[in-house]
Amino acid sequence: MLNRKNQAETPQLKAPSLWVINPFFIWLKRNMAAMIALVFLCIVLSISTDTFLVKNNLFSVLRQVCVNCFIAFGITCVLICGGIDLSVGSVVAAAGVIAVRCGNAGLPLIVCILIPLMFGAVIGFFNGFVISHTTLPAFIVTLSTQIIVRGISYILTGGQPAQSNNEVFNNMGVGSVFGIPIPVVFVIGAFIILYFIMNRTSFGRHVYATGGNKEAARYAGVDTKWIQVRVFVISGVMAALAGIVLAARLYSGQPSVGEGFERDAIAASVLGGTSFNGGIGTLGGTMVGVLIIGVLNNGMNLLKINSYWQFVVKGIVILGAVYVDYLKKRGSLKK
Repeated sequence: MLNRKNQAETPQLKAPSLWVINPFFIWLKRNMAAMIALVFLCIVLSISTDTFLVKNNLFSVLRQVCVNCFIAFGITCVLICGGIDLSVGSVVAAAGVIAVRCGNAGLPLIVCILIPLMFGAVIGFFNGFVISHTTLPAFIVTLSTQIIVRGISYILTGGQPAQSNNEVFNNMGVGSVFGIPIPVVFVIGAFIILYFIMNRTSFGRHVYATGGNKEAARYAGVDTKWIQVRVFVISGVMAALAGIVLAARLYSGQPSVGEGFERDAIAASVLGGTSFNGGIGTLGGTMVGVLIIGVLNNGMNLLKINSYWQFVVKGIVILGAVYVDYLKKRGSLKK
């Protein structure tokens, strides 16, 4: 009788819900607001314009967002690690110029891709090494690199666009595989590789740990300096890949492109749930943020909104995203 009474008084533990244990549902819960905003934006544009849901327009949006997607993937890794990279726009321009020059020289396509990617890796390594081995703020270091690399792209071209004469290279920007734009295929490949790195490797766990609490990660045996260097290398490579694809789509390497690209990439990352404080963020959320920015840009163009007002709208969106991140951080601190 006593045992039965004790059993009756023992509280029954509830099994944890899927929202708690399933990574997909956790991600869905964190990015629900962004996904609702994206769906709402698409509905509004489909009602207010006759051309938004047209196949050609949708494919155009996909091609356009690919460039921002590459950059935002790299920016997301840096933000999760607790840093910031403002040099990506200039790397886009310089990598595009280098890729076009290699293509016009008759080099194989793989070489035209690898050389700009190596350039991006070198710039990323420089940023990461200086930031991790000094007390200089990432903002200042990458802003300086932004100016330096922009100058390099102008020196390489003499200030004039470098036209691409290599049709195989150009096809990377405008071609398709089984009806899917080649840049979209590259984005999917980059997403799979980075997702595996960030979620299935010790390096990815160390990135989150470094961004969450660098001192605690260091005491736990994490080489935080080397982690910082590698995330900036990833950012540089992703920016270079964006430059290659953009140059192929434009049939030219233009030293002036990429200005302000870091703003859209940072906005997309934060809209996708990445925290400016580090330690929080997902590539899947970033992709949702990229789509929001891309659809917003396309919608404003279809509605023929003045370009000056477009800057205002995007600025408000970025401010709103940062404020939401602040509210989330304040809520977590209260708990």
